[in-house]
Amino acid sequence: MMQKRKLLALAAATVWTASAAPAWAQSMQADKPAGQQAVADTAERTPAAAPAEKEQHAADAAAASHDHHLGDTVVTATRRMKRDLDVPAATMIITGEAIRESGASDAAEALAKVNGFTYKSFGANGASMGTMVNELSVRGFKSGTLVLLNGNPISWRGKYNLDQIPADSIERIEVVKGAGSVLYGSDAMSGIVNIITKKGAENTVHAGFGNFGQREYGVRIGDKRFSAYYNSDKWGHQNDVAESDVRASGLKGSMRTDLRDAEKTSAGLTYRFNSHLDFLFGYYETEATYLRFIDRVDQTAYGVHAGDPYHVRHYTTQQYITQLNYHDRKWKGSLYFNTGTVGAKGRTDINSKTGQKTPGGWYETRERNQTYGAKLQRTWKLSPKSTAVLGLDMEHETYASLLAPSTANAERYMRNNWGAFGQWEQKFTARDTGIIGVRETWTTAAARDENYHNFSASGQWLHKLDRENSLYLSASQSFIMPTFAQMYGESSRHAPAPDLRPQTGVTYELGWKARHAGHTWKAALFHMRVKDNITPHWVGARAEYQYTNEDFRNTGLELSCETQGRHGFSWNWGLTWQNPETRAKGADWERTFGKLQLTGGVLYKKGKWSSALNASYLASRVQSPLHDPTYPCRPYLLTSWSTAYHPDARSEIRLTVDNVLDRADVISHTGANYRVAPTSWMLSCNYVF
Repeated sequence: MMQKRKLLALAAATVWTASAAPAWAQSMQADKPAGQQAVADTAERTPAAAPAEKEQHAADAAAASHDHHLGDTVVTATRRMKRDLDVPAATMIITGEAIRESGASDAAEALAKVNGFTYKSFGANGASMGTMVNELSVRGFKSGTLVLLNGNPISWRGKYNLDQIPADSIERIEVVKGAGSVLYGSDAMSGIVNIITKKGAENTVHAGFGNFGQREYGVRIGDKRFSAYYNSDKWGHQNDVAESDVRASGLKGSMRTDLRDAEKTSAGLTYRFNSHLDFLFGYYETEATYLRFIDRVDQTAYGVHAGDPYHVRHYTTQQYITQLNYHDRKWKGSLYFNTGTVGAKGRTDINSKTGQKTPGGWYETRERNQTYGAKLQRTWKLSPKSTAVLGLDMEHETYASLLAPSTANAERYMRNNWGAFGQWEQKFTARDTGIIGVRETWTTAAARDENYHNFSASGQWLHKLDRENSLYLSASQSFIMPTFAQMYGESSRHAPAPDLRPQTGVTYELGWKARHAGHTWKAALFHMRVKDNITPHWVGARAEYQYTNEDFRNTGLELSCETQGRHGFSWNWGLTWQNPETRAKGADWERTFGKLQLTGGVLYKKGKWSSALNASYLASRVQSPLHDPTYPCRPYLLTSWSTAYHPDARSEIRLTVDNVLDRADVISHTGANYRVAPTSWMLSCNYVF
């Protein structure tokens, strides 16, 4: 059944593309090389300037062209193409080549190696546990990152399936840390991740196998304009995925969770009509079975014993992504449509609220999240020193709990999200540039008149010490609207919270960037404060959790360096020291997450061989259960090693090992203790035809 749905979806998108192509054929132009396009974008016609200004303008255009080839330009941070060193924000560019060399198989694995980032999966192979979709945290702030695919949002329920985007589909990933709500709206409170896909591809086929029943295979076909892909990944089993407390009215103790038969499928296609217009369709599905058993019994009124089954759940996640994107030197526009469905079904052996044995009880829930929207942006180069950007965006959002045997009734909620933003960039001198931005966001047509509005502003200053050395200062407001899932989530243990208030915050940042002798240095000192942070908490003795508003703050320092060494070596390291804290209403500040994070990697390339070793260490950690006080927990150390051999220009044999040290580290910070998978290896082959 899964195969039929995927093939039908892919076929439908292909037919649409084929039928639309002739209509656009007349508008097709010869594609410019990336560097030439960068020069064209930078060297836009402007009023007459002084000779010195013209010389500087030409130098900037040449630099943009050169750096574009190096993967050193950023679009996301200011919605305009700029050199990374000329952007007043903490940014990072992960090229497609760097992703391939690291051994990462998808966007999730690539971002897990970024300093200041943590990505939590609820099971091996990216498997979601029902409505608990995988989470990305930046600067110690949970679910405050806006994830974009080619500039369009793909998050749902405030979560993301980053493992749905295969590595060989990615041209680059742009990471912007800090508040970005002024340019991009809700969710961009602690950072922005913009995954930019390739608009064409080589014909490739790959297959691999590993321990724990791992299997993977995939194929990609395409040319300069068209590409289509299909990938399938399987993970057979993993015991002790998680452990958690049992807190029912008649049962106290703990339980463990095992994983069986995690499968992940992704398929998609892209078509590039011309250098300005492209289309993307993507499909993603996961399914996995989780088995829970009573591990310890402290108190029971119903004769429950250690080893008794708690429940068995088969979880599924589906997501469809469709985009049509346009851009030229002045205009950017896009249309997008996203659909995400999560479901769970299986038997219940113990009632989660009472702790009473209910063997063979059936359980099933389903929910669907849909968004469609449009975005439009216009850029004016008013003079060699002045640039203005104006934009509008609209999104219609729908949430529905679907009828199922254990669902009493189906509910549906919807709202319209509107936004208007503006940005002014002024170059005061050859060394000093200022940027100010404003946004107004509001909702309409929400259920129970649960509409919101927010005004946000930002200011940035860049000072160039020299061409390869810059300082910046920024202050930005941000906000996150509560999701329908937080207000009305479909779960037997989720208490509704329709009166949630939006999160609002402000981030201050002082940073430095420099490039010298093959080294790229970056430093950032930041402080963020969030009011009404949306956080789940246990509700008394009802064995239910409910989202509430509390406060969050964090002050930290980030340092990083990337080095292109000699004799085939290159390496990178990053350090983040921070102090993230939360405060419930009427309570004291309480630390959350971890204080110290270290990341690093080494790459060696010689002849037909390449090898990469990466590690991420998070220390001074705490766990924040939903119903108990925060307590210290053990640091984690995540490691991966990947070695590739290229017999010829078309072939690759790769061995990838995750959790090299075989540590049983807990990677979660709230709720249950989710553990990293034991040492796993994958041997794969890739062939270009």
